[in-house]
Amino acid sequence: MKNSYPIILTPDETGYTVFIPDFNINTQGDDLTEAIEMARDAIGLMGIDMEDDGKTIPDASSAKDVKANTGEIVSLVDVDIAEYRRKNETKVVKKNCTLPSWLCYEAEKANINFSQALQAELKRELNITD
Repeated sequence: MKNSYPIILTPDETGYTVFIPDFNINTQGDDLTEAIEMARDAIGLMGIDMEDDGKTIPDASSAKDVKANTGEIVSLVDVDIAEYRRKNETKVVKKNCTLPSWLCYEAEKANINFSQALQAELKRELNITD
């Protein structure tokens, strides 16, 4: 789910503090670019945690509805939670599957890597591109 979330950037003595209203979380960065990257990262991590807990990821508020104080910057950060998960959750899990013995024989004879073949087919079935 790709969305653009508003953030409020507040300059401070060490860089920027970032508040993400839709998630009610804060982060920070040493400069504007890092602060925006950290906001994207915080939203991605929070989104994954919410999905894993069975919670609904909040819809993005409109930037025009976000109120900032003098000196603060309102900006938008685009985040694709599914893409963030693919790029950051790289641990592998073992899955057992069953298939007809004749198919297993043919695949082994052709030196097919079962893990790679399963991953490729799952990506095709789910319309996931790298």
